[in-house]
Amino acid sequence: MIKAYAASLPGGPLEAFEYDPGELGNTEVELDVLYAGICHTDLGMIDNDWGFSQYPLVPGHEIVGRVAQVGGSVKSLHVGQTVGLGFHAGYCLACDECNSGDHNLCAAARPIMAGRHGGFADKVRAEEASLVSIPDSIDLRSAGPMFCAGVTVFNPFLQFNIKPSDKVAIVGIGGLGHLALQVANAWGCEVTAFTSSDKKIEEAYSLGAHHTLNSKDPDQIASVSGKFDLIISAVDVALDWRLYLQTLKPRGRLHFVGASAIPLDLTPLDLMSAQLSLSGSMVGSPSTMVKMLDFFQRHNIKPVVEMCYFDEINGAIAKLRNEKVYYRLVLQHR
Repeated sequence: MIKAYAASLPGGPLEAFEYDPGELGNTEVELDVLYAGICHTDLGMIDNDWGFSQYPLVPGHEIVGRVAQVGGSVKSLHVGQTVGLGFHAGYCLACDECNSGDHNLCAAARPIMAGRHGGFADKVRAEEASLVSIPDSIDLRSAGPMFCAGVTVFNPFLQFNIKPSDKVAIVGIGGLGHLALQVANAWGCEVTAFTSSDKKIEEAYSLGAHHTLNSKDPDQIASVSGKFDLIISAVDVALDWRLYLQTLKPRGRLHFVGASAIPLDLTPLDLMSAQLSLSGSMVGSPSTMVKMLDFFQRHNIKPVVEMCYFDEINGAIAKLRNEKVYYRLVLQHR
């Protein structure tokens, strides 16, 4: 039996829950969960924000685990190995996206919290292809958020061939943004942080920003007109995106990694004269995770985390709901 914490109804508290996972599949791996990050996506699943949550629901998709057993066809992993598991627990492995290494774009990708139970537990199962070996030099306590927030902000730098000479702005210095600053700085870019929090200004500099601007001050935003090659939005609030577009260079890109459902007040004409691009992405493929871990390791990038115990999980979730987290929460066993 696997011992976990599950919500039994939308928005409900997480309670002790046990389930029998059945026989281990040929391509499955069972992990002993060591650490599990808590993310806003977990809240969205608990609350059924996207309409596909199934209850009882065990959240958890930023998982660091030790391989406890492997299926008969598993070749790349062995018992005792330390691995990371993110949002997806499996892929079809047959579509064009999987065959080209873009597993996260697989239409049949299987979320860890949909149709199976996630990592707020003592054990969790996933397909071999979704697991990534963690280098020995990575701090395991802070590694969990790398498999969601970390790869989410790293992925655009690969996808859009960002150059070290580019000027990059990060909007929102929180769970995603504080990592995006570190990545952009290590990439070699000139980095600007947009934040509405006075107390985060000095923190932004310490995390890699070269400049800071008030994200809600139109005059400050207008002062950098035509400056940026890339803006990464890590917020889920409504801002004057038309004004932010004006800070892009011709052929610049506004890219969203914050999972917001708020409509954008933009028209095609806002993009056309300077050939601007608007895009968004979430997480990344296992191959991108491997590159991310290597990059984070070499540049000493890691999430700023607060640790708490699994039996404190409801207090931790309340803290996240009330935006009192600095900057990521990670659960551990006593």
